[in-house]
Amino acid sequence: MAEHLRISDAARLLGVSPDTVRRLVDSGAVNTTRTRSGRRQIDPAALATYMAAQPRSVAPPVASARNRFEGIVTRVVKDGVMAQVEMQAGPHHIVSLISREAADELQLKPGVVAVASVKATNVGIELPR
Repeated sequence: MAEHLRISDAARLLGVSPDTVRRLVDSGAVNTTRTRSGRRQIDPAALATYMAAQPRSVAPPVASARNRFEGIVTRVVKDGVMAQVEMQAGPHHIVSLISREAADELQLKPGVVAVASVKATNVGIELPR
């Protein structure tokens, strides 16, 4: 997991342009820190909090039987056996039920960049390569 995200990484995860992310930062909607060289960087957990607070649009139906969505984990709820993982991948809000063991092994928590693999009604969560 990256400690911080570049503006371009956050833009890709939000499904917007880097200029849009810069405007979000300038408006105070997304907090950043600066590197020693002055570049802005975003805390993944802060981005996840921002994304989770946004209204969720209904995504158009997916035509393909197999799809992969890279996004950011916004919420993880675990019980004794299962974990509910919520992700935001651009305009797509994804909820997956996976084993607690898998969620622990992947160290899923808000701010982690992950990939949702969707096939029919099953959603698997994995880390990007």
